[in-house]
Amino acid sequence: MKNFDEALVQYSPMISAIIRKLHIYRDYDAFRQVGRIALWQACQRFDESKGNFTPFAFRSIQGAMLDELKKESRFSSRFAVTENEAFEWISDDRIEEGLPDWLDARIISETEYALLDDLFVKGKSLNDLAVSSGLSLAGMKKRRERVLKKVKANMASGTIKQNSH
Repeated sequence: MKNFDEALVQYSPMISAIIRKLHIYRDYDAFRQVGRIALWQACQRFDESKGNFTPFAFRSIQGAMLDELKKESRFSSRFAVTENEAFEWISDDRIEEGLPDWLDARIISETEYALLDDLFVKGKSLNDLAVSSGLSLAGMKKRRERVLKKVKANMASGTIKQNSH
């Protein structure tokens, strides 16, 4: 392709179509930008003697978006984001002391306690825990979410006090 501006106008609908095809439902602008960059790179790399530009552009854009999705997936599986600061004790007390004393069988089961211990004290990844327990990664994420909600609900209801550890 000779002129990137013309290519961008012509292939912008393709970028949008790929976003829909990959079921990208958030960060549209970021993925649109990934698509534009991939289109620009495709324009730079394209050799007219090897065929038509359109399929080459499609594969380049889709590949770049899939790469970005993989990066995001790896990041989100390694780092859990909590909605508030209620779980700061997990990162503060980690490794040296273990889970707080107030977190016991009255609040969560032994299995749930072991999950929190593996995640936040021993530093195991969700992927490793999913494999060892025979669950999918999504199933392990759901389990973690349920346990954290349970602890959070007990903290909010006053059953436990965060400062008592």
